[in-house]
Order: sequence, then structure tokens, then C-alpha cells
Amino acid sequence: MASIESIHEKIGEIREQGFCILRSHFPTAQVEACRQAFWPRLLTYLNRGHASNRGPLRHFLAMPFEPPIFIPQFFFDDDILRIVRGLMDDRIVADQWGCDVPLRGSEHQGVHVDYHHPLFPEAPELTLPMYFLVVSFGLVRIAQEHGPIEIAPGTHRMKRTDALRAIETGEIGMRAIPLEIGDVLIRHPWALHRGTPNTTDMPRALATIRYVRHWYADASRDVEDLPRATWDSLTAEQQGMMCFPQSGR
Repeated sequence: MASIESIHEKIGEIREQGFCILRSHFPTAQVEACRQAFWPRLLTYLNRGHASNRGPLRHFLAMPFEPPIFIPQFFFDDDILRIVRGLMDDRIVADQWGCDVPLRGSEHQGVHVDYHHPLFPEAPELTLPMYFLVVSFGLVRIAQEHGPIEIAPGTHRMKRTDALRAIETGEIGMRAIPLEIGDVLIRHPWALHRGTPNTTDMPRALATIRYVRHWYADASRDVEDLPRATWDSLTAEQQGMMCFPQSGR
């Protein structure tokens, strides 16, 4: 992707439709190593019978900061950061690292936005510059049968009531976003979207990093502590971008 034209094109897509996709962006080997290391944790979590926390048979888990589940390439990819900074500013930080996992038997979610609380509660419909973005990639291939996310293009720029009405009337359609291993989805959390049913026996694991402007704080999702060894392995610039609680170990 390295060209300036490609970066500007993706920035334009997010501004216009609320998301963009970088095809075959992460090396397959890195994603597969992440999946192989994370899978036993995921299965242990599911086998313990934890209650669904994102709808029927749909789970959200905080991801650990241990390689190869966490590697700097996922968080500090040059092209992704150029896009994210181009839409916000150079002082962005990462503050969430998690995984959404619908299972067989999951259902369509209701159409919704992430992070419901507006920055200014007294003016909830105020149009603001972007101050957070979500970057996601599948730990498995996500075809239609696995329950891909569906997004309503352009609804991040609309009043919520108008956007919902446009979806109900069919003026704006929901667009499914299947992902191959290595594909990266960058989206605005206020673009209306929903999860779809996973009809397979494979948990549909979608890893997600959230980037925000440095002044924004929102503890809406659980995160794991950042171990000291992982912190020490990062450069000073990378440390400055990691807004996570740290553990002493």
C-alpha cells in the first residue's frame, strides 16, 4: 500500500462510507501464529461456560499482550497509522485490544453503533471530527457463513434517527464485510453495523484494536494488563502510543 495516493484513497473511503478494507495487508504467518497461540485460551474460556456478553452465543474477550498473540506489527503498522493519523492527528494512542467471537447459534444483532455515549451529551447530534477508529482483522477466514460484520455505508455522517430510518426503508443497505486472513478492516464506530449469525462450528474470532486521540478516555470494554516485559520490548515511541494498565511482572 505504501504510496501516498493509496493512503489518501483509503482515508477518503473512511470519510465517505465509514470504513475501508486493506486486502492481504498482514502476513498470513503472523495472523496464524496469533490464532494458534490464542486458540487454547479461547477454548478454555468457552468451555468454562461464560455467559454470552454480546448477544446470544456471542462473546467479547480482552486479548493478552503476550507474543505471538500481541506483536508490534499489529499495533504499529506504518500504513494503518498513516490512515488513522490522517483522519485524526499524530498523537493517537491505542486503548483497546480484544476479540469478538460469535458461535454457531448466534443471531443477527440489532443495528447499532459502538460507544453510545456522545462526547457532548448536551448536543448528541453534533457533527464532530473523528476521535476514534477501530482496526480489525480475522484470526480465521470470515466468509458469509461465519457471520461477518455488516455495515451501513455513510451512516456515521447522519443523524442516528435518519440513519436508522434509511436502513428500515431500504434506502441504505447493510453491506457484509467478509475477510480473508491478512485483510484489515478500519471503521468508524458510529457507522451503523451489526453482527450476523455464525452457522459453522468454527468460532469466528475477529481481533480488534481501537485508536483514539490522546485526550479521549473510555473504559467501555475490558482490557488485560500490559506486562512489564512486553512494555520493555517496545521503543519509546511505541510506549507513548500504548494507553493500557501495566502489570509489574
